Amino acid sequence: MTSLFDENGRNIPCTVIEAGPCVVTQIKTKETDGYEAVQLSWGERKDKHTTKAMKGHFQKAKTSPKLKLAEFRDFQLNSEEELTLGQTLEVSSLFEEGDYVEAIGTSKGKGFQGVVRRHNFAGVGDATHGQHNRMRAPGSIGAASYPSRVFKGMKMAGRMGGDRVQVFNLRVLKIMPEENLIVVSGAIPGAKNSTVILEK
Repeated sequence: MTSLFDENGRNIPCTVIEAGPCVVTQIKTKETDGYEAVQLSWGERKDKHTTKAMKGHFQKAKTSPKLKLAEFRDFQLNSEEELTLGQTLEVSSLFEEGDYVEAIGTSKGKGFQGVVRRHNFAGVGDATHGQHNRMRAPGSIGAASYPSRVFKGMKMAGRMGGDRVQVFNLRVLKIMPEENLIVVSGAIPGAKNSTVILEK
């Protein structure tokens, strides 16, 4: 993350995202696929790391193998032009300053975590009265002779992070078309250099 100053002198935390150039690798229609969507690809991949099926898929679009594919329904450009197979889309043709977007990505994996970190439990809090090592323990989970089991969904320790996260209402603060960079307010899910999907 970084920050920008707006016209009123406020310091706004923001994130810089490399958004493109993206290539149109498939245009789905109701006649052929049963629904309408556009498939975009991004990043470069070596031929030796691409399967034959995917090589043929990219050859149809007359482009080199790409690293990531994403599908978008209700896809629209800022202009009225029609999309064509193999067309390259720049960040300036998709977004404008002042737009609100949502970012979809995979959050950072935290590994196995206890209930205090994973579910914001308060812990025992009182170190006296013989607590010793029970400060961050979950405490009773409620099972006795009835119901003689633990209910599904009980908040317990376990793996945390690595989930699909969608962040809404990120304002586009700045667009740098020469480098295909877009600056959005706030934080986005995932680690540095991870892949996110931006939607209007």
